[in-house]
Amino acid sequence: MLRHVISHLRRQDWAAVVIELVVVVVGVFIGVQASNWNENRETNQKAAVFTERLKSDLREEAWGYQMQVGYYSQVLVNAKRAADALTGKAPLPDEALLIAAYRATQLNNYTRRRATYDELTATGEIGLIRDAALRDLAMRVYTDPIFDQMVQEAKQSDYRKAFRMVLPYDVQQALSNKCGDQVVPVGDYHGIEHVLDYPCSTGLSPATIAADDAVLKKDPRLLASLQLQIVNTETDLGYLTMYYKHDIWDPLRRLAQEKP
Repeated sequence: MLRHVISHLRRQDWAAVVIELVVVVVGVFIGVQASNWNENRETNQKAAVFTERLKSDLREEAWGYQMQVGYYSQVLVNAKRAADALTGKAPLPDEALLIAAYRATQLNNYTRRRATYDELTATGEIGLIRDAALRDLAMRVYTDPIFDQMVQEAKQSDYRKAFRMVLPYDVQQALSNKCGDQVVPVGDYHGIEHVLDYPCSTGLSPATIAADDAVLKKDPRLLASLQLQIVNTETDLGYLTMYYKHDIWDPLRRLAQEKP
């Protein structure tokens, strides 16, 4: 091509020179456009893949959110049962008190589904999520501290520590085996209803149960710390069910109802 242009210049064949240059420019333009089109196509494909991955993660987060609400609501119910029994407000049979007091100590290690979001933010490609509402929802879900905070509060609960310090380990093992958390597969919303609060029997002798109840009733730390835990759990559930209802919970539930 260059030799042709030089040859035309030597002959001062300006028309031919212009034609050659036009061919070059058009060729370059077409090449650039083809490259841009291919790059845009690859970007669009990548964006579509990440968008579907993020939606899939958030659908699991929707279930996880519901699990936290359901789980800690059941912890709260048992905590109030135990507190009312310990104060004499609403007495319980010996075994029912022991079970309620144990279940009030329980916590749910909430496993987050955040791999896609972390990858997008680590690589600076969060902009691939072009749905602004979806992107905003992901940011709220994965950056708000309330989810991890609830787990940490439960782990550090003075009541949990006090209960587990005063009862024999074999009694606690029996409670865990017979009356502990039930396994609920991810996505099973119905199973959340009875993940912790379900009929059970400890298998312990009446004498053992009565002795353990006596320990609970005579330790003033237990009731005081249990009352504090009730207030803290109610506060956290209030955040999940009211404060974050419109910004996080409702959008997650709508997304979970969409067909993948």
